Amino acid sequence: MIKKPVNEIFYSLQGEGFYAGRSAIFIRFSGCNLNCPFCDTDHRKFTLMTNNEIQHAISNYPSDFVVLTGGEPALYVDIDFVEMLHKIGKYVTIETNGTRTLPENIDWITLSPKNDFCENAQVVIRKADELKMIFLGQDLKRYLEEPLATYHFLQPCDMGDQAKNKKNLQDCINYCMKHPEWRLSLQLHKLIGFQ
Repeated sequence: MIKKPVNEIFYSLQGEGFYAGRSAIFIRFSGCNLNCPFCDTDHRKFTLMTNNEIQHAISNYPSDFVVLTGGEPALYVDIDFVEMLHKIGKYVTIETNGTRTLPENIDWITLSPKNDFCENAQVVIRKADELKMIFLGQDLKRYLEEPLATYHFLQPCDMGDQAKNKKNLQDCINYCMKHPEWRLSLQLHKLIGFQ
């Protein structure tokens, strides 16, 4: 059986985007095809797990809401994996940089393009449920054209410096005020201190 590199599996609240505040089972994969300067995943840490082992690991959590994240989960997630989660009654969401094609049976796609920060980060998916942009003052006009998304969120980049973060948050607020098609998304888990 094929094994996937799982960084961690945990139960918490979704901290950002459209479903912020909803209880969720997080399956975080290790490994990414990009090297973002602000990445907060230690890709050296992982356990190789089969689909059955992953299913067993999430079976005791009461939520039906699963978030596939990473790294880049599209490196490991396929139709069979998503179908396995559907068969046990899970609603499957994915957080992706969009550089890889996705299985068609995913229920919700959160696209977070990284082409402003990384070379070779060309987005190949053409439709997402939500677009979540890490904001560092860049022009975002082109992201309203394609790929098409129903909801558009700006998330201030966490730069690890309180003064810089405060300024970037204010810039993000100002951008949302001038461009009301964007909504502010804060990382609730960092603000109130939960995983």
